[in-house]
Amino acid sequence: MTEQTVLISGAGVAGPTLAYWLARAGFRPTVVERAAGLRSSGSPVDVRGPPSRVADRMGITAELRAASTAVTSLKFVDDAGRRTGRVAMSGGSGIELPRTDLAAILYEAAREDAEFVFHDSITELDQDAGGVDVTFERGAPRRFDLVLGADGLHSGVRRLAFGPEHAFVEHMGVYVATLPLAEPPADRTELVMYNSPGRAVAVHPSRGRAIAAFLFRGAAVPGFDHRDVVLHKRMLAEAYEGAGWRVPELLERVREAGDLYLDSVSRVTMAGWSSGRIALAGDAASCVSLFGDGSTLAMAGAYTLAAELGRTPGNPAAAFRRYEAAHRKLVEPKQRTVSTAAALLIPATRGGLAIRNFGTRLLPLVTAARRLTPTRAA
Repeated sequence: MTEQTVLISGAGVAGPTLAYWLARAGFRPTVVERAAGLRSSGSPVDVRGPPSRVADRMGITAELRAASTAVTSLKFVDDAGRRTGRVAMSGGSGIELPRTDLAAILYEAAREDAEFVFHDSITELDQDAGGVDVTFERGAPRRFDLVLGADGLHSGVRRLAFGPEHAFVEHMGVYVATLPLAEPPADRTELVMYNSPGRAVAVHPSRGRAIAAFLFRGAAVPGFDHRDVVLHKRMLAEAYEGAGWRVPELLERVREAGDLYLDSVSRVTMAGWSSGRIALAGDAASCVSLFGDGSTLAMAGAYTLAAELGRTPGNPAAAFRRYEAAHRKLVEPKQRTVSTAAALLIPATRGGLAIRNFGTRLLPLVTAARRLTPTRAA
């Protein structure tokens, strides 16, 4: 059989993982990425469970460990910075590392066996029984045997092949923002979190320079644009007005920032993840965007998708069905617990805060806290 061509949209986490495994399954992958180069918020994510086994098979576990953070505890503080609770955050068998480093390691693993095209994006998809004709924003049109959307919560492939975003994306009542801080952390082992009702701010030491994370409750904003930084700064200023601890100082940095990420915590719900020769992976298919699970679940899903395509390269529809049936078992439990996790880390009332602080030794909170810092879509 002639080597089949596969276009993958998105060079975050799912895209390079797909490219790596598809090349080994006998396909010829091309990855197209809107950004001019690798990009990420740098927010820490956990690689544990199924994704860690994927990393082992790729031979990158040692690199992931070398890039890992050193966080061992989470401290809660009040308006004056006094400690109100503390939990140990044992890493167990998982690895926490900045998503920047995870994406870069995956790219390095895949780039020798795949074509990467940066600073371009898909504008049209026209499929027939034999393949997909693709129109690009900058490059010349090309034809591929398959197209896979690994382009995140705001997936262009999903919009072109399945319909408008609002038909699949549900706002979960929370927004998240991250801001890199210039200075190194005061303590590389401690994540510090401040709460007031309905909002939280955390400073994560990451792996060299700290990251500020903002999590706050809020209704869906009409016409919200995840690329509108002016709107994002205004939303943060309004949400955190009157907050204590270091928040006024961090808001001043937000006002001056050029590198600010803010998006809605959202859940993507779709009846099916494929249409003909086009399929979705990662957050594009099944976003879990609050605690970093999306990035590492994207690794597991990409591995499964590539493996199933390799099993029946002449029957992508059957491969897509098997992939979806298997991967839904991992993502659906995570999607169901987003509201519970948000209630633990962003209590809506002072009473809820008091109860949370009193119970900081409970295991469910520790599990949620390890995935505190939100990530860009995979």
